[in-house]
Amino acid sequence: MTIVHELFADVFGSHIGKHSERLMYTKGKTVLAQAPLMHLQQVIIASRGVSISADAIAECCERGIPIFFLNSIGEPVASIYAPGLGGTVLTRRAQLASYYDGRGVAISLAIAEAKINNQAATLKYVAKSRKESQPELYDLLRDAAIETASQADKLFGLRDMALDDLRVYLMAFEANAAVHYWAALRHVIPEMYGWTERTTRGATDPVNSLLNYGYGILRTRVECALHLAGLDSFAGFIHADRPGKPSLTLDMMEEFRSVAVDRLVIGLVNRRYNIPMTEQGRLQEEVRRGFAGKMKDHLQATVRYDGARFPIAAVIQKQARRLAAYLRGETEAYLPYKAEW
Repeated sequence: MTIVHELFADVFGSHIGKHSERLMYTKGKTVLAQAPLMHLQQVIIASRGVSISADAIAECCERGIPIFFLNSIGEPVASIYAPGLGGTVLTRRAQLASYYDGRGVAISLAIAEAKINNQAATLKYVAKSRKESQPELYDLLRDAAIETASQADKLFGLRDMALDDLRVYLMAFEANAAVHYWAALRHVIPEMYGWTERTTRGATDPVNSLLNYGYGILRTRVECALHLAGLDSFAGFIHADRPGKPSLTLDMMEEFRSVAVDRLVIGLVNRRYNIPMTEQGRLQEEVRRGFAGKMKDHLQATVRYDGARFPIAAVIQKQARRLAAYLRGETEAYLPYKAEW
């Protein structure tokens, strides 16, 4: 029997209810999925047409199982946690204090460096299968990886800056790296998708829409990991504080975007993955459902981490705990996740 760690619900008119020691996901008399509570790690509801019972919500909260609500483009719009979920007060006190000392700067630089180097690693990852078959493209991707990584080298001169002043430079170097990164990836995206540039909000093309939806799913994973590690997802470092903005979640996502989402999407479109869109330029329901399943599988793929191999989802949780340990003063430095290629 397949163990269900994540229940993804997006069928209009469906319902999630509690039956004995499991959640039952149904539409009418049809059982769409069953999720034993002892194994369940999170619930994602990705349609306004899905209902969930109070019993199911209460049981999830009691067991520390978060419930996330996504809109049609993959953006989280709400989440439900148990009131007591979130670790020790000591962790949060240390997190808030770190904004005003050198730890906040050190964390910001570590995350930015990892993001840029992981983008460069992804370009090398995409290039390696093309060395013999497409040598010109191989060289282009490798050169772009060098240019992308060069932006990370510029971060070392910023260690003595205050965090509020540092943020502007970090964003600039990350933006420069992104220019090289996405310009190179444009050469590996098949022309049939009509993809020309990276677009975030308001994207209506298939590739950008798939990337954005994947980042939305990744965000739920990161947010859950931070809460389980006792961290406040709204008290970040690189992303500025704004009402309703989970800045620490957005910070930690940066380490994983290229490995957890970009590599999956690149692989799918190179296999001519069908991405039908609605008339409004949104991913069709069956595409969202199918891609969510592929994201779930991809996050269980193993990567090298601390001399062993772990699922990407487990690495996200380990990094959140590593960050919490650093903030509490249990380690001398925060070591970000650095991808292999």
